[in-house]
Amino acid sequence: MNRFTSDNTRVAIIGGGNIGTQFACMIASKGYRVNLHTSRPELFDGLLEIVDDRCSVTKGRLSLVSSDMREVVQSCGIIFVTHPAFQLEAVSDRILPYIGEGTIICVLPGTGGAEYAFKKCIDAGAILCGLQRVPSVARLEEYGKRVRCEGVRNELYLASIPHGYADGVAVFLSDIWGIPCNILPNYLSVTLTPSNPILHTTRLRTLFSEYHDGYVYDSNPRFYGDWDIESSRRLLTVDAELQDMCHMLSDIDLRSVKSLRIHYESDTEEEITHKLRSISSLNRLPSPMKRHAGGWVPDFDSRYFLADFPYGLAILEELAYILGYMAPTIGDTMDWYIRVTGNQRLFSFERYGIHTVDDIYEYYK
Repeated sequence: MNRFTSDNTRVAIIGGGNIGTQFACMIASKGYRVNLHTSRPELFDGLLEIVDDRCSVTKGRLSLVSSDMREVVQSCGIIFVTHPAFQLEAVSDRILPYIGEGTIICVLPGTGGAEYAFKKCIDAGAILCGLQRVPSVARLEEYGKRVRCEGVRNELYLASIPHGYADGVAVFLSDIWGIPCNILPNYLSVTLTPSNPILHTTRLRTLFSEYHDGYVYDSNPRFYGDWDIESSRRLLTVDAELQDMCHMLSDIDLRSVKSLRIHYESDTEEEITHKLRSISSLNRLPSPMKRHAGGWVPDFDSRYFLADFPYGLAILEELAYILGYMAPTIGDTMDWYIRVTGNQRLFSFERYGIHTVDDIYEYYK
């Protein structure tokens, strides 16, 4: 097992947004040399701050901030990638020339088809790791300066490709965050995590069910704070379809892909509606909308649309096709997305040589 220490490890963070700032500051605060890649390095003076929900402040000083990918990632033993799913393949192509045998790439979170986006890097000898969920909610207060973090989880869950190489990263993350980081039996347990790919998509499908060109909404509701029963009904139906597919994949261990009923300790539509409305760290978030003609319209350039449909829910739809399983709510939600945005399904298992259930087992085992 690789043991990362502040003496022998230089860390790269790709992305200066919410999660990137959080990770860069936290890791630097432990004495590690941290390089950060951002398109706006001029907004950083090198010192970052995390403010937690008790108003305690953690400070970390970066070793390097640059828009030059080579400068940031070369000589780094571990690279944390915080870009949204629709940008992952471009990141992979940019870092590929600087990847060596055993370089660790950790995607935060690891959903969205990261194992496919970074396939060239894996083939070049890199080890891909991904978290099921990030350690907490993180929201920038000032870009390049400060991030507010709330609701740190009790545990983290991590997987790797090739399997069996996550131990050192799990210990590293446990040390950094002061919470256990558990190793999952396979990366498919990350890919199928019922988080944003079904939370965001089913909520958007419900929020904007009436939308068409020219339709303008009077207000912008809170995404979680105004969560409703219909959103919960659609969410739990998709969650059940996902669980059905996990049970059909009987030759791979997917027990850690927990139903949202278990994750949120909410068995009914009413209970999960109350639960999602009451999460204080999420309660004030607006829906992905923009002002238009005296009102509001969906913001189709939001990562909620650009990532969670074509690189999240689309993977589940593709999996259902390979399994020969009818997933009507997943299919309806994807059809709605294509209808209102004009975008097409971008993810395809065939692109990666996966045509059958046995191909899936081979890829993830």
